[in-house]
Amino acid sequence: MAKPVDSEPLLPSALPQPYYASPPPPYYSSGDPPPPPPEPYLVVLPIRLRRRLRLRRPCCSLLSSALALPLALVLSLALALFLLWPSDPDLSVARLRLDRVRVVTSPEVALTVALGLRVRVRNPDFFALHYDSLSASIAYRGRPLGNVASSGGRVRARAVSYVDAELELDAIRVIGDVFYLIEDLARGSIPLETVTEVKGRLRLFFFDVPVQGRISCSVYVNPENQTIIEQDCYPE
Repeated sequence: MAKPVDSEPLLPSALPQPYYASPPPPYYSSGDPPPPPPEPYLVVLPIRLRRRLRLRRPCCSLLSSALALPLALVLSLALALFLLWPSDPDLSVARLRLDRVRVVTSPEVALTVALGLRVRVRNPDFFALHYDSLSASIAYRGRPLGNVASSGGRVRARAVSYVDAELELDAIRVIGDVFYLIEDLARGSIPLETVTEVKGRLRLFFFDVPVQGRISCSVYVNPENQTIIEQDCYPE
């Protein structure tokens, strides 16, 4: 009977331990002492900053200085003209009063109207305003009926003044709009338009600058109870 042959294992049972060895020290004789270790040292490298040299041009500097003063003068003059240049006066209706309104149908269709206006004139300029007159006109459905003018006056710089005007039209015949007037009379509302205008002048140094202000109002009046139904005023 044959004996079984011991077969070698496929993998070794234990791996060999690694061996770490330091390099052999240099050879010194027994009589010589070992040299001292080298001293540590640090090398510092300088940092060089690159500077861009700007070449100054004397001619450009002188030219800029020479142009700066005239430019500043021109800008100052333009700003002064912008602030001091005259502007038109501001008009607004402070009060609108209806004294009477009447429509006559015989023998001819005619309209009688009496209105009182109190106009507020504001001068926004730095110079006094001299106006020749204040004119007010009244119209019915775009057709002028009449106008009135008041005397002139003066408004101080950046001040406010009030001017009164009386509009009285007695038995003005309405030829082209007779049917509209009769219809408005039956409805109890007669539309009227008033235009108030101020023309004057402002003295700017040695010059007289003409200025003017204008305001329009749409007024609806009731001929039965002699009252103003509605009014709307707006500057032009």
